[in-house]
Parts: sequence; C-alpha cells; structure tokens
Amino acid sequence: MKILITGSGGQLGQEWVDFCTKKNISFQSFSSRELDITDKDSVSRAIKNYKPDVFINCAAYTKVDAAEDNKDLALQVNGEAVKIIAQICAENRIKLVHYSTDYVFSGEKEDSKIYSEGYSEEHEINPLNVYGLSKRKGEEALLESDCEYLLIRVSWLCGRFGNNFVKTMLKLAKSRKELSVVNDQFGSPTFADQVVEQSFKLLEKNEDGVFHLSSKGIATWYDFSKEIFAQKKLSVKVIPVTSEEFPTKAKRPAFSKLSTQKISNISGVEMIHWEEGLARLLKQL
Repeated sequence: MKILITGSGGQLGQEWVDFCTKKNISFQSFSSRELDITDKDSVSRAIKNYKPDVFINCAAYTKVDAAEDNKDLALQVNGEAVKIIAQICAENRIKLVHYSTDYVFSGEKEDSKIYSEGYSEEHEINPLNVYGLSKRKGEEALLESDCEYLLIRVSWLCGRFGNNFVKTMLKLAKSRKELSVVNDQFGSPTFADQVVEQSFKLLEKNEDGVFHLSSKGIATWYDFSKEIFAQKKLSVKVIPVTSEEFPTKAKRPAFSKLSTQKISNISGVEMIHWEEGLARLLKQL
C-alpha cells in the first residue's frame, strides 16, 4: 500500500507520518505549505509523480472562530479543495480518506437525552457556524463524487502534535492556579493516535463510506480539564462556567457526541474510554 498524506504539519497529519514510518508503510507527505490542495494542477502533479493507492487528506482550515470572518477561505480549503481531490482520485482509481467534524451537526441541548449514545452517521446535518458549514461542503463534494472513499468524522481532537485542548490546559497550569472552563458543551475527546490506527484498520478491511471515530463516554470541557489535572496530579482549581460567560465568535454546539456503534461492529476495532485515551496521551507527552 502506497499512501499520500496532505496536511502533514497538523496534529493528525503528523500522527499519520509517524504511524507510517513505524509500520514501514510506503508514503509521501506534504504540509499545507508544500502542497496547496486548492490548486488542481499541484494535486494532479503530486499524484502523477507518486502514484499512491490511498490519498489521506488531513489538510483543512481549522480555525473555528476565524472562519466567521474568512468564510471564502474556509469554504475553499474545506469544500472546493475536497471536490478537486475527489475528482482526481476518481480518475486515477485512488481511495480517498477524508476527515470531517462533529460541527456538521446542530448539537441541540435536548439531543443529549434523545441520542444518549451520540449522533449516528446518518443523522440530519445542520451546522451552526461557518467552519461546520465549510466541512459539510467538503462532505457533500465527496458524497457526490465517483471516488471510492472513507469519510471519517472526529470530535474534540487531541494528540501529541500541534495545538489542542490538552496541551493548552497543561500550559496554563504552569502559570495559573485557577481556571474557568465551559461546563455546558457535551461531547467526547478523540485521540489522534486512535484515529490513525482505526482508519488504517478500515483501509485494511477495505471498508468505505461514512464512519464516526471517537471515544467511549461523554464529558464537558470542564470534566475534561478536571481529569487532565487529576491524572497529572496538578493543583489547579477549575471553575465551571456557561457558554454565555465565555463567549466566542463562532457558536458551538451544546451536544456533539458521535456514536461509534457502526465502527465498533467491525471485527478488530475496539473503542476505548476517553479517560484511558487521555492517560495514553499524557504518557506520550
């Protein structure tokens, strides 16, 4: 299997590079600076030169709040670029692995009671912000293409590489003994190493279609931060606050737990609880 990875400078892309290196899998990787996925000629050239069996797209515009002011750029990178990649992959019979987000769902508070196990892959799409809309446009481009694909949605992504909530909390703990953290947004952290391992299993089993990848259990950002400090034995007081007390430019869903029932039914794939995933990540860090 020959793999081409885009967005190799991000936390998921770097995890894929590390995985392929350790597993001795043939791959070529490009950071977003090295390969502009919105440029059709550049993407075509990269594919022609390397001739991969699988194209793994980790490149994305991920600045949720900034997307509100940069809608065109977000739509171009997260939407139009996916259409370009899918078309080229279809023409060259290359399987495309593309990652999306829990933010494609509206995340109504009441849904936490109705869908206690999380949103299924078929749940109605209704993004609340520009970032979610842009990622949905990418999904639509892929679903409407003739490309063989794996569309994988993740939520609250954290890993060894790049910036994420876990690293931010650990950094803040060095200078502050008290933190206010939102306690009315519910979901489940997803860990980058798990995403890559499970994605690869789906490839090995020649699966296709839409899958949700996350962890067992549910938490708020407040719960998550408390567990980070508890596992690291850090003395930091965490104060629960509402979303209204911590306003952001982009509206966040109150509930964005992803159901992993579909992928759990596949032999050899096992979901771990988010607390266990966190413990693994903290050891890696």
